[in-house]
Amino acid sequence: MHLPSHISTRLQYQHKTLVDIIDGLTEEQVRRQVIPGKWSIFEQIVHLQTYQHTFIGRVKLILQDQVPVFERYTAEADPAFLDNCERSFREVMQDMITTRKEMANEMLHFSEADFAKKGVHPVFGKMNLQQWINFFLLHEGHHLFAILKLAGALKQQG
Repeated sequence: MHLPSHISTRLQYQHKTLVDIIDGLTEEQVRRQVIPGKWSIFEQIVHLQTYQHTFIGRVKLILQDQVPVFERYTAEADPAFLDNCERSFREVMQDMITTRKEMANEMLHFSEADFAKKGVHPVFGKMNLQQWINFFLLHEGHHLFAILKLAGALKQQG
């Protein structure tokens, strides 16, 4: 069993819509909090970039056949998120794109047995690896939509 095309395509390309969404915005705009106290576009992107690494770690644990139980991830409690917020926009984007390409290339070659392995999500319960990948992509899509709304607001502001 390979990943269905609707999942494999999103895994390889969904994150690239980010470039189109933020096209025309300056780095200052990307870092600006449109809604006071809420994440900026940059912080949303850092979250996606940082969570990719967390997700890779979770996949590795799932592949060990242990049915790991994961705690809820919160960016603010992740030192890597805070560290990455100090990096340049270019560095964050480069890491996100490079990591994603490596991650997708590896996952596209998992075996049927690999995709059947499970891990326990704190809200959604026991999920097989294919479900975990779909969850990862839906989570990312949620943040891409939030970024789209923020970018629209910034473009209206001028």
